[in-house]
Amino acid sequence: MRVLLDENLPRRLKRFFNEGVEVITVSERGWKGLKNGELLRVAQIEFEVFITTDKGIPYQQNLSLYSIAIIILEAKSNRFEDLSPLLPKIEETLQSIKVGQLIRVSS
Repeated sequence: MRVLLDENLPRRLKRFFNEGVEVITVSERGWKGLKNGELLRVAQIEFEVFITTDKGIPYQQNLSLYSIAIIILEAKSNRFEDLSPLLPKIEETLQSIKVGQLIRVSS
């Protein structure tokens, strides 16, 4: 499974995903600065899941236009210390998430 981490997430999160999950950041892919609609359009070609903390995506985008699953992380901040406790729930969600789904993960 290929997962794209939004640019607002700490890079070091990617080291904590289970084997079999390939995690790439928006910056590593060279897509830093792309707006959400454009980012989702290009990401859906290469990735199955997009992970972000941007709670506005479902209200700003018509998600039915994209063939990518989205996980929105809900934490106190986007700092590693606040997001890392969500890793077990993220991994669990990755086991069952389907293309086109949006799932919120919180503590």
